[in-house]
Amino acid sequence: MNICVVGTGYVGLVAGTCFAESGNDVTCVDVVPAKVEALQRCEIPIYEPGLEELVRRNSEEKRLQFTTDLDAAVKAAEICVIAVGTPMDHSGAADLTAVMAVAEAIGKAANGPKVVAIKSTVPIGTADRVRRVLREHSKHKIPVVSNPEFMKEGAAIEDFMKPDRVVLGGDDDAAIEKMKEVYGPFVRTENPILTMDNRSAEMTKYAANSLLATKISFINEIANLCERVGADINAVRRGIGTDRRIGPHFLFPGLGYGGSCFPKDVHAIMSTAQDHQLDFTLLRAVDEVNERQKRLMVGRVLEHFGGDVTGKHVAIWGLAFKPRTDDMREAPSVVLIERLLASGAKISTHDPEAMHEARKFFGDRVSYHKVNYDALEGADALVIVTEWNEFRRPDFERMKKLMKSPVIFDGRNVYEPQQMEALGFTYHSMGRRSVRGPKGA
Repeated sequence: MNICVVGTGYVGLVAGTCFAESGNDVTCVDVVPAKVEALQRCEIPIYEPGLEELVRRNSEEKRLQFTTDLDAAVKAAEICVIAVGTPMDHSGAADLTAVMAVAEAIGKAANGPKVVAIKSTVPIGTADRVRRVLREHSKHKIPVVSNPEFMKEGAAIEDFMKPDRVVLGGDDDAAIEKMKEVYGPFVRTENPILTMDNRSAEMTKYAANSLLATKISFINEIANLCERVGADINAVRRGIGTDRRIGPHFLFPGLGYGGSCFPKDVHAIMSTAQDHQLDFTLLRAVDEVNERQKRLMVGRVLEHFGGDVTGKHVAIWGLAFKPRTDDMREAPSVVLIERLLASGAKISTHDPEAMHEARKFFGDRVSYHKVNYDALEGADALVIVTEWNEFRRPDFERMKKLMKSPVIFDGRNVYEPQQMEALGFTYHSMGRRSVRGPKGA
């Protein structure tokens, strides 16, 4: 099948590549010539494990191509996938400018019947708006199918190729069947393709991300309470995670959620609720907890140093909002570093993949180190923000020799307090007791 994917951001590039991997002829379209030229050379603008290899292979085998010529791509396609960004506007609502512009362009370019699939995360009712735009600009039959994505950054290829479920929303049976044909190779293990109306499909995406965000904020609040009452969040997490109604996923405390999805989608659904005279009190609290959690570690660092970090050297391990990605959108590290800098601290940083992105945020205000140990030289403290596997089994003796003071603030509970105490570190983690190292540490 010939498929046109408009937008080569995270969703569009992964979706287009996976469609090609299953045997379709895919053309990915973007309006930025430099980006398209880089993709034509198989240079990937994002870090996603396995993606570069798939792009290269499918490009070499002529199933995947990149272009700025949307008109030609639409004319050749049976299915046109809209996968452009929907960033938050000033009110917190999703900005649909790019989605509507693409819908208009598809309508004008269509040379016959097409199916338009919306993969961008869009507010409820967007499919109806897109359908009206298509009718306004095309005489051809172009049904609209809502097809939200449920990929995790860092595991997007596997999530797309082996989905828990595929959601298809629409009112045209032939269009739904065509989309089922496209997704057939990905659900051979009999995971479901769920069909519903457009608005329910749009809501499903927001509901899923909002519930996951709620679990993160919930476990962070429980972790904070554990510290106050002397409980251990790891024991509590196991105690509730074994309940099948709850499950163990997304029950790890940390410094708050970030990335391109959860913050934006929580704000978007709250905005939709407000438009319909509904105060979504629960999600407002989820968002407030998350913003407070991002600031929590700053307070702990300040408290440790008696309220003054002027001239203190703080090393940061982990900048991306989660492991296995270079995405720093809404990352807790940004809030942490900005506040420490404003308080007079000197910052050194390391991340396996995100340092090029970090430069966009911090410029030359912090130092960047390719080797994690190099960031520790002369440090008064280390803050672990992202739980990259590379940080789980370090050389602790080497760390102690490099650091001015053996102090660790662990925002992801990578280590065990008893171990750190035995090694002579002052160690602060999330939802567990702090331990003190040598006097003065």
